[in-house]
Amino acid sequence: MNMKHVDGEKKNDLVLYALSTCGWCKKTKAFLNDLRVGYDYVNVDELASEEREQAIAGLQRWNPKCSFPSLVVNSDRCVVGYDEKKIREALGL
Repeated sequence: MNMKHVDGEKKNDLVLYALSTCGWCKKTKAFLNDLRVGYDYVNVDELASEEREQAIAGLQRWNPKCSFPSLVVNSDRCVVGYDEKKIREALGL
């Protein structure tokens, strides 16, 4: 799966499953950028069929409903939706 990386001052193990057309996904990316947090992301809707299936399978482990955005934090927690408070808590900020 073709993940894109955004560098940040703060190193975290973050994976954001997003849609390119989703306003809440864009807000989540902007919030992470404002926090200066590094993360990987994938816009699931931009993937070819086989890669899309892989991304959805990965997402379903964390969020069976496959809603967007879904932010996997340190491979042990998932924040579903745009929720600044929950994202801060998950990042320990």
